Amino acid sequence: MDLQLPPHDGDVFSVVDMHTGGHPLRIVLSGYPAAQGDSVLSKRRYVWDHLDHLRKTLMFEPRGHYDMYGALVVKSELPGADMGVLFMHNEGYSTMCGHAIIALGRFAVDYKLVKQPQSPETQVNIHCPCGLVKAFVEYSNGKTGGVRFHSVPAFVFATDVTVAVEGFGDVIVDISYGGAFYAFVSAQRFGLVVTKSRTRDLVDAATAVTNAVKSQVKFLHPTSDDLAFCYGTILTDGNDDFSSDATANVCVFADAQVDRSPTGSGVTARVALQYHKGLIQLNQTRTFQSGTTGSQFTGRAVQETTCGNYKAVIVEVAGRAFYTGVSHFVQETNDKLKHGFLLN
Repeated sequence: MDLQLPPHDGDVFSVVDMHTGGHPLRIVLSGYPAAQGDSVLSKRRYVWDHLDHLRKTLMFEPRGHYDMYGALVVKSELPGADMGVLFMHNEGYSTMCGHAIIALGRFAVDYKLVKQPQSPETQVNIHCPCGLVKAFVEYSNGKTGGVRFHSVPAFVFATDVTVAVEGFGDVIVDISYGGAFYAFVSAQRFGLVVTKSRTRDLVDAATAVTNAVKSQVKFLHPTSDDLAFCYGTILTDGNDDFSSDATANVCVFADAQVDRSPTGSGVTARVALQYHKGLIQLNQTRTFQSGTTGSQFTGRAVQETTCGNYKAVIVEVAGRAFYTGVSHFVQETNDKLKHGFLLN
């Protein structure tokens, strides 16, 4: 029996689904109206203001789920970019996503967004809302493999910040930027272990920290106010001293969304934090493990730089992404749940 589209009304959404370290990425191929704006950041504002119902359609149930993550490919205003991208999740639109970059690197080569791939590695310049990120995709005999990327400048915003966290009292956090701002704190502060504790307990603690940081810390970014917000909290195992052993963390971002991967932008921010504290040197490679799935990325600081008045580093993060399917999604006019829903 031939597979045919069912009865439907309006546009058909075509997507490619992938995962990196266990965390999903739904890449929109078609069905979305063009995002208006003269920059990737302005396109991010446009889709939030005018097309947000489509984010919910593709990210929420019944087509997605609470922790679904998406990418909308858009045109970039930068002449050196191979593609622009907008990231979407359960709450809105991110400024950076490392697990998505790793997947998009493979996707860009496999789907011919890069016209002449090179062996043993093909560079893909991906323009994110936070800036231009350079991905390097293993390529041999027509097949793609692992991906590494070089971040936008990553820097430490503040260390040893005390915030009053509901249910936990005063908590000391560090805040670092890896394309998005994260608060960092050891899970031990809450009597938790990132690789063993219940996910619900980790989520509750991290969400409480994020809420406290958002309400008590004023964020500033040197280049754009659109980047000046706390994206989430990363609970670590506390093993920040350099070691050949993996160090684990769990990232809870957006509206209590749990990253299944080690979190690419989080690894970027964590390496910047470790470098700032003198715990890791340039070109020392550290392995970072997801507390939820055990999947791993590697990260290293490869170059000192600046971001405004902040001392910063370029961080290289490496991992692998895999395809999980291709789908066509439709809507019917009389479906009262066609724009999606989430269970709290």
